[in-house]
Amino acid sequence: MSRKLSRRQFVSATAMSSAALITAPYVRGAYAAGKLSMGFWDHWVPGANKTLTDLVNEWAAKEKVEAQIDYITSQGNKILLTVSAEAQARSGHDILVMTTWLPHANAELLEPVNDIMAPIVKQNGAVNYTVEYLSQANGKWLGVPSCVGSQIKGPCSRIDLMKKYADIDVQEMYPAGSPPKADNWTMDTFLKAAEACQKGGFPFGIGLGETADSTDTAGAVFQSFGAELVDAKGNLTVKTDAVRQALDFYKKLIAFLPSDVAAWDDASNNKWLISGRGALIMNPPSAWAVAKRDAPQVAKQCWTHGFPSGPRGRFAPYVPFFWTIWQFSKNKAAAKSLLVHLSQPSSIERLVVASGGYDLPAYANLTTLEVWAEAEPPKGTLYHYPNPYNHQKLSIAASPAPPKVAQQIYSQATLTKMCLRYSQGEAMEKTLAWAEAECEGFMRS
Repeated sequence: MSRKLSRRQFVSATAMSSAALITAPYVRGAYAAGKLSMGFWDHWVPGANKTLTDLVNEWAAKEKVEAQIDYITSQGNKILLTVSAEAQARSGHDILVMTTWLPHANAELLEPVNDIMAPIVKQNGAVNYTVEYLSQANGKWLGVPSCVGSQIKGPCSRIDLMKKYADIDVQEMYPAGSPPKADNWTMDTFLKAAEACQKGGFPFGIGLGETADSTDTAGAVFQSFGAELVDAKGNLTVKTDAVRQALDFYKKLIAFLPSDVAAWDDASNNKWLISGRGALIMNPPSAWAVAKRDAPQVAKQCWTHGFPSGPRGRFAPYVPFFWTIWQFSKNKAAAKSLLVHLSQPSSIERLVVASGGYDLPAYANLTTLEVWAEAEPPKGTLYHYPNPYNHQKLSIAASPAPPKVAQQIYSQATLTKMCLRYSQGEAMEKTLAWAEAECEGFMRS
């Protein structure tokens, strides 16, 4: 059967064909076809899941694939439990979301995605250090970075309180639309600001508990001093001057924090900011987003910006999510085709917009989307959230230790436990000996 095409239809069809050749050269035949099941993170932002669903359905209609989506909550370790169950059963979703350490923990069961990551990186720019560290093993890409869920847990400051009590203008230090002017934003400055705000009645809200937010902050602080418990080669490096300096810093800082920070979980710092009692927290824009709804007078005074620098540089906690394909997937070609579609700049921008700017792409060319410049109140409050000037190194606590060791240091909250032990009066060398014994155990397991 034949038919005539109008000029517009011909141009459109030609453009689509060209795009398909560029973005999906590995797909056999005209369509990936068949069935494809995927388990994605259940986003906390209303409407964000719908945008991801729309992108999948658009691709599925074009490729003649029957797509089934399950959204999996991160509450109650549901993602970890799902990954573990499917790995053990060697059956489950074709595509499954994995957080931070999970790709390395399941590396032997994951389909390499080198063939699609090479053109994606060429198109979108290099990935940041943390994604490279967590997504590759023995030359093999273990997963595709997902902007959905990925986040930086940097400072969110109260403009008014920092100016009044610490004499710091965070908008001038991190101006919207311009590079940072933050040479004086150091750990020493940070400590003086924490003291000043505490004396003014609005302490910084930095947790020292055993959940991720507390560990992520501690990781960035330790790295700014060059403090590693285990190095990249797997050597114990606990008893070093750098680790001692990091502990000394934290002991001073803890004196200016709320008295109950040792018991804080990942919701505590959000509540602290929204309540109006704190001058600064370390968090992605989720607390600010809730404040827009529940405490607009707080939201209009919030400014998200970069981490203070230490003797060894400026680091910020980056927590990436990944989309992975099981080796036992029944439709790997379709899975790879979809992940390429979701990694297109236009798809990523739609996802970031749907999250209100919360989600962060891992790629160098996608840190200046309009959504961050336009976010308000106040306008520009999220401009520096995605690190548009590569002003700081995005890192994860316990790196650069081998990931399977780092995962234990991270999940056991070894860093915050060290800080609390030392701040509560334990001798420095005793704290270091305890941490060294813990790490030796992690390396044997």
